[in-house]
Amino acid sequence: MSDTKASLRESVGRYGVWSVQLRADDPSRAAERAEAAAELEQLGYGALWLGGNTSAAHAAPLIEATSRIVVGTSIQSIWEHEVAETAASFAELEVAHPGRFVLGLGVSHGPRVKEYSRPYSTMVEYLDGLDRAGTRSGHRVLAALGPKMLDLSRDRAAGAIPYLVTPEHTAQARERLGEGPLLAPEFKVVLDSDPARARATARAYLARYLELPNYTKNFLNLGFTDDDVAGGGSDHLIDAVFAWGDEAAIRARIDAFLDAGADHVALQVVEDDMTRTPREGWRRLAALLG
Repeated sequence: MSDTKASLRESVGRYGVWSVQLRADDPSRAAERAEAAAELEQLGYGALWLGGNTSAAHAAPLIEATSRIVVGTSIQSIWEHEVAETAASFAELEVAHPGRFVLGLGVSHGPRVKEYSRPYSTMVEYLDGLDRAGTRSGHRVLAALGPKMLDLSRDRAAGAIPYLVTPEHTAQARERLGEGPLLAPEFKVVLDSDPARARATARAYLARYLELPNYTKNFLNLGFTDDDVAGGGSDHLIDAVFAWGDEAAIRARIDAFLDAGADHVALQVVEDDMTRTPREGWRRLAALLG
């Protein structure tokens, strides 16, 4: 394992938080976001992954509000940010806060990108541009699901941050990556022990992702069926990609990713109202992980 990859693995620790709420742009809530990031650091999380199409501009205020926690983009779309802009913002943050920012890159999804074409080749070209600009690969990771992108995560980045996956995918990804690269899957948690209510919350959130072929194809490759990915997702699929239940059940589901080869798990608290920052949920998760 290279020193840079080992350093990243150590700095992010075993658990992080994945949040779309903390990447918001509303200036009136900037202080609230900074306060929440500082609390996540105090709770012991090693990394904060900013969901949605994010950039260094979203990460910078949170890094400045904290002293240790790593902040990463999950993900920055390569279609919406020029290479030169990305390289410059990365360099600026690295000078100001060495090692605190991780550039998570992804190819997004065809239905969401007008100019979507040749995603793998475009990612290779993007990484080539970052290399020419002197952006070090030790603090960039890729949102990889399939074999080719996982190989790229191994060879041209510090590792992979797969989204919406299972422990079975994690085991396959670890075999593909080998021991050195960081493997940090995202995993969704519903803090509710009532089966019907928890699955309803999960299904309402999952439905948007089942409209995206990258995810449905990955599920089918993992052995799920067309019926599993229809109608908001079967109970079988819901129970595979969400943790819910009592504390012991949730902890066991998170541990399954680590047992399968993950170095770090980025935990997303899913609630009925996803506009609200789930700070109490993060506290409950930190307590059961402690």
